[in-house]
Formats: sequence, C-alpha cells, structure tokens
Amino acid sequence: MTFRRYLVLGAVMLTASLGDTFLGKGMKDFGPVSVHHLGRLLYAVANPWVIAGILLLLGFFASYLTALSWADLTFVLPSTALGYVVVALLSRFWLHEQISPSRWIGILLIVMGVGFVTLGPSYTDHAPAKVPPLPEAEEVGKR
Repeated sequence: MTFRRYLVLGAVMLTASLGDTFLGKGMKDFGPVSVHHLGRLLYAVANPWVIAGILLLLGFFASYLTALSWADLTFVLPSTALGYVVVALLSRFWLHEQISPSRWIGILLIVMGVGFVTLGPSYTDHAPAKVPPLPEAEEVGKR
C-alpha cells in the first residue's frame, strides 16, 4: 500500500471523528430536540459547530468513496477504527464527557481486532474491472 493510500485512510478516520465530535458539540450547545418538534433541527444547522461538522462529514464521504474505489469495504471500514480512539479522546478532553472503563475496554478490543484485518490484503478481487469505454466526442455528437 502506498503512502497516498495511508493518507486517504487517515483522512477518512480524522474527518469522520472530527465531524462527529463537532456535531456533538453543536447539538450540546443547541440543546435537546424532541421528536415532536423536528423542525427545530433546521435551526440547529445554523450553529457554526454543526456547519463545520457537516462540512467535515462531506470530506469524510469523499475520502471514504476514494478509499472504497481501490480497497474492499471489509478493509476500509475496520482500518478507520482508530477513529474510535480519536472520538473518545476528543470527547473526554474537549467535550469533558466521562468515559467508563468498560467503554475504554471496548475501544481497545475494536482496535486490537483491526490488527487482524490489516494482516490480510486490502483488495481481494484481483480480476480487472470491466469498465465500458467512454464514447468518443465525435460519436456523441452524431446521436
């Protein structure tokens, strides 16, 4: 795997972790939303933390699609599990949330499980993809 691919996986992990944390911060600042007043969520989108979280999650989506274009889902999703550690640390030290020892143990078990996934190949189907050729510009104009 190349350095660029590690960067893409890092971007997937960091943008998801930061995006979720920013959304959490914004919604805590905004306050509770009732199922009976879901229209209030539209006002939450005006919160700068929520806006930043949405933008980061758009970055996550773009980098996630990029990673899925060259690796299996069963490799990409577990390889971003360090994001659980990042979210836990941000939640503990920035949002001042209390994290129980059982949650830390769960996070540790997830990250250890990722070690097993990374031992295998990132892409298991070695058959070349059958992509239809793009039509030539002249042919498109004839239609």
